[in-house]
Amino acid sequence: MNKKIHFFFKRTLDVSLSLIGLVFLLALLPAIALAIKWNSPGGVFFKQRRPGKNGRIFTLLKFRTMQEEKDARGRFLSDERRLTSFGRYLRRLSLDELPELWNVLKGEMSLVGPRPLMVQYLERYTPEQARRHEVLPGITGWAQVNGRNAITWEQKFTLDVWYVDHWNFWLDLKILALTVVHVLKGYGISQPGHATAEEFFPRSDLNKERSVLTRPRIAQ
Repeated sequence: MNKKIHFFFKRTLDVSLSLIGLVFLLALLPAIALAIKWNSPGGVFFKQRRPGKNGRIFTLLKFRTMQEEKDARGRFLSDERRLTSFGRYLRRLSLDELPELWNVLKGEMSLVGPRPLMVQYLERYTPEQARRHEVLPGITGWAQVNGRNAITWEQKFTLDVWYVDHWNFWLDLKILALTVVHVLKGYGISQPGHATAEEFFPRSDLNKERSVLTRPRIAQ
C-alpha cells in the first residue's frame, strides 16, 4: 500500500472517529463544562496557538485544567499550583484532549502524529528534530505510547521523527489501540517532579535557563 492510499485511509479514520467522538461529546460536554466552572473560575476551554504541519500555526482547543493565577509581577504561577483538582482528573483520563477532535475534523491535526507543542520551540529544534513537523500533529502519537511525559524531550523527538519516517495506516491503528491501554493505566501522565512537563530547552541552553528563576509554563 503506497503513501497516498495510507493517507486516504488515515484521513477517513480521522474524520469518521472525530465525528463519532464529537457526537458523543455533545452529551458529555455539559457535564464536563459544569464541573470545570464549579471547580474553578474561568472559561471552559483552553485555546493556544500551536505549530502544525510545516510549522503552520493553528489554534489548539482543549478543556481547561488550570487556573490563570499570577504572582505580584503578573507572571503565571507554576503548573502544580494552577492545576485544579478536576483538571487532574481530566488529565488522568485524557478527557481534556477531547475538544481537539474539532481540530482533527478541520484538518489541522490527525488522531495520530507528533504532539503539537509551543510556538517558541520552533527556533529551538535541531534540523532533525524539526522534521516532526513534516506530518500533521496528533492527539496521540508514537512518543505518547512509548513513555509520554516520563521520557526526555530528546527521546520524544527521536520517536516523533521515527514516526514521520515509518507512518502508515496500520501503525496508526496500533498506536490508537496502545493509547487506550495507556490511558486506562495512567502511564506517563506527568514528568517526574512536575505537574505536567518542564519547558523544552536545547541542552546548550539548559544550564543557562536553570541559572535564573524558572519561568512558569502556560501550556496545558
